[in-house]
Amino acid sequence: METCNKCNRNPPVYFREYSGEKLCKRCFIESIDRKVQRTINKFSMIKFGDHVAVATSGGKDSLVLLSILNAVIDTARGITISAITIDEGISGYRDESLKIVSEFCSKLGVPLTILSYKELFGTQMDEAMKIRPSAKLTSCTICGTFRRRAIDIAAEQVGANVIATAHNLDDEIQTFMINLFAGDVNRMGWNQASSSYKTGCMKKIKPLADTYEREIVFYALQKEIPFQSEQCPYMNESIREEIREFLNRLEKAHPGIKYNSYKSAADISALVRGGNNHESVRGICENCGRDCAKQICSVCKIQENFKPLS
Repeated sequence: METCNKCNRNPPVYFREYSGEKLCKRCFIESIDRKVQRTINKFSMIKFGDHVAVATSGGKDSLVLLSILNAVIDTARGITISAITIDEGISGYRDESLKIVSEFCSKLGVPLTILSYKELFGTQMDEAMKIRPSAKLTSCTICGTFRRRAIDIAAEQVGANVIATAHNLDDEIQTFMINLFAGDVNRMGWNQASSSYKTGCMKKIKPLADTYEREIVFYALQKEIPFQSEQCPYMNESIREEIREFLNRLEKAHPGIKYNSYKSAADISALVRGGNNHESVRGICENCGRDCAKQICSVCKIQENFKPLS
């Protein structure tokens, strides 16, 4: 009988093509746990006394991240963890995920805070899609911009000083390529596993940045972590899905090419930032006073599209 390459005891359940390993359930789960722990340690993501706010959407990535962090964080070192969830206001889609998140957080004993686009920005996604000036202002531009700000606000409300997001290796490559194709060299330098904001010293970390998306899915299934499988109804407006499919085809034909691409993207990002130890230096929005790259932040610019005509 064929056995796991690690323990040489149990039958394999997963074939890791890029390394050639055949792993049993236990060894596969442990490999992901170790990988996330190594990423946290490599970038000194979490330290004594930190309060970590985990951005939890209800999808596979965020719930796996919450589960792993809840297990590995050492409360004896004064580290606390909270879950924060953003309700974009997408009828039928977000309702299911909110239920999943609430039940999962209750099971883990992790406090949950929910904020909505409506209460923060005066509009929800379904409304924004109807009144946006044109399709050039894409759903992902609106949603991504609002989400980042909403997560910051939620983290501040719970008293956190660290925000953990569940961006995986696939996400990181896709974002890099989107910025590359858009000719936005400056944004290419923002992609890093761990960074600090200028205002409020809020730190943002990505413990899953070294982990393949497909392995996160398999981990969730093996650990019986419930997650929302339904995709956002507005996702097809973004080039991200085309890039995802392209990279998946390449990885199937050339196992490991995603990881090589991720490492290259990380190196280029570091060069753009001017060094590996560089922290993201941002400006202050003249309108709302929050951190931004230019005089007026993207949130304020987008909100101008939804103000009633006087």
